[in-house]
Amino acid sequence: MIIGIPKEIKENEHRVGCVPSGVRALVDAGHKVIVESGAGSGSSITDDEYAASGAEIAQSATEVYGRAALIVKVKEPRPVEYSLIRPGQTIFTFLHLAANPALADGLIEKGATAIAYETVELENGTLPLLHPMSEVAGRLAVLAGAHALMKHYGGRGALLSGVPGVAPGNVVILGAGVAGHNAARVAVGIGADVTIMDMNLSRLRAIDDTFQGRIKTVASNAYNIEAALKRCDLLIGAVHIPGARTPRLVTRRMLGSMKKGAVIVDVSVDQGGCVETIRPTTHSDPTYEVDGIVHYGVANMPGAVPRTATFALTNATLPYVLALANKGLKEACVVMPGLAKGVNLHNGLVTHPSVAKAINRDFTPL
Repeated sequence: MIIGIPKEIKENEHRVGCVPSGVRALVDAGHKVIVESGAGSGSSITDDEYAASGAEIAQSATEVYGRAALIVKVKEPRPVEYSLIRPGQTIFTFLHLAANPALADGLIEKGATAIAYETVELENGTLPLLHPMSEVAGRLAVLAGAHALMKHYGGRGALLSGVPGVAPGNVVILGAGVAGHNAARVAVGIGADVTIMDMNLSRLRAIDDTFQGRIKTVASNAYNIEAALKRCDLLIGAVHIPGARTPRLVTRRMLGSMKKGAVIVDVSVDQGGCVETIRPTTHSDPTYEVDGIVHYGVANMPGAVPRTATFALTNATLPYVLALANKGLKEACVVMPGLAKGVNLHNGLVTHPSVAKAINRDFTPL
């Protein structure tokens, strides 16, 4: 099979779909890998490193899409890339179609097979390809929030760690999944006063056991969220439902109870966000203010640390890429059932129930 690795063109997205070690594994398995020139530069990977691993270097995205049967990316195709996609071609990347019906329509029209990293799901409910990026985004959320809290960036001027004689800042995390857990790890590590909320009591028990009481755990409901907002300096949204739009847990009305200059970092913005007033922003212009509250809505947070994120992502995706290349889509989905749940679109049909519901299309089982 010919596998294509195009250069990411989303603003300030410096990750790449595969690292040289992954290319080597694919080439050793008998496949051809085409990498667009400069695709790895943002992650400090040179064309020479890819070539030494057996890749062919292409001079344009048009060549990559034109020759490859399987496209391995990081972020969803941008509108200028839609015309490059061919009928029957497989796109393997983060897609977040529930929050982007226009992309879904474009891929459906092309008759492409679209496999979303974020909906590949194992029998135990874990999301193995989202997991490493959630780890990165959760840890970055606290750092981004701490930065935005500085007065000259619009925040209220609170230091999350506090100092002797001055109380630490208060961090509230909505969601105790992978992103929330990692946000909690960093927040408690710098000495903040941390509360984490979730509807799943088993997750809260695990948090309590892990952090041995250093983090407050609270059942997530509208009443408790409103109470938590009144005291928080930094709110981190870390809610995720595979394939579906994120439920809105914080309404604009609730912002009125927050401290002026408090900060919201919504990690779930790429799935629509759990805060009503959140919208996607970029690394070059990450924040905006609504009702005196600073909002951070960067939809590709791990892109800020592309080298770490790229290698972590390839570690997770490579077994699935190898399965697709070695066995083809049908057999790969049979031997790796979790991959089948990642197939959102196939031959013009919507094959993931949550995506179908979100974009108001008929669902067809794969």
